[in-house]
Amino acid sequence: MKKVLGIVGSRRKLGNCEIMVKEISRRISTPHELRLLRLPDFSLGYCTGCYRCLVKDSGCVLKDDLAQVLDEITAADALILAVPTYVLSAPACLKTFLDRSISFYAVGERLWGKPAVGIGIAGLEGMEGSTLLDIEKFFAVIKAENMSSRIIYGALPGEVMLALENGRVAEELAAALFGQAPATEEWSCSYCGGKTFRFLGGNRLRCMLCSCTGNVTLNEGVAVPDMDKEAHQFMVGEDEALRHRDTLLGIRERFESRKGLLKALVGGYADEGVWILPGHP
Repeated sequence: MKKVLGIVGSRRKLGNCEIMVKEISRRISTPHELRLLRLPDFSLGYCTGCYRCLVKDSGCVLKDDLAQVLDEITAADALILAVPTYVLSAPACLKTFLDRSISFYAVGERLWGKPAVGIGIAGLEGMEGSTLLDIEKFFAVIKAENMSSRIIYGALPGEVMLALENGRVAEELAAALFGQAPATEEWSCSYCGGKTFRFLGGNRLRCMLCSCTGNVTLNEGVAVPDMDKEAHQFMVGEDEALRHRDTLLGIRERFESRKGLLKALVGGYADEGVWILPGHP
């Protein structure tokens, strides 16, 4: 029997995110056990940028719940991610988790390659902001196979199930989870499949998922991006991720060789300004 992990990015119990994860699970035809993980329930510290996780087989040196979350993801056969929209994006718990991603190399192949579907929920139509991009980024960072991700709307607890369209979305995501790998759509990034771009002027643009740049042209009224693969990619594919790890190791080695010089340089800024501390005026 398959193990499906539902990752809920909302603190609200029996809220729309939890309901949609369970509704998708109900419609999956493959026999499975649904396990649930409410991401905000777990203590996740902020990455310190120390890079020590790259040279430690045990992963991150911070003592919190990250290892437990990663253990649940690695033990799953497939993932369902549901997140609300807070101020035009997914909530901070998702970003805090991804900021620790350098340490994910410690679990490597056990983490990568899992099929996944995502659902983002906004209270007002058109006000989802970057939530879909945040879901795509989550899957890209853990090297999950994004089988399908969608945005739906509903503000009150349970309201998402009042719209027949949302039931159809749940059905589509359930079918996609263990289905065929999705084809890259014509108007998506030709390198990573991302659907969010920043225009750089003229016909140039940058994919906000993989950071590649390229040109956009019109093909019978459809905007078609033609992207160029660039160096230091880690969002697409395991080989790219491993090359990115080696790049980071090189940065750490450069730090070790310049540590004395850099310490002297930053020390010159140590006594400037007045720090405001918690609990002190």
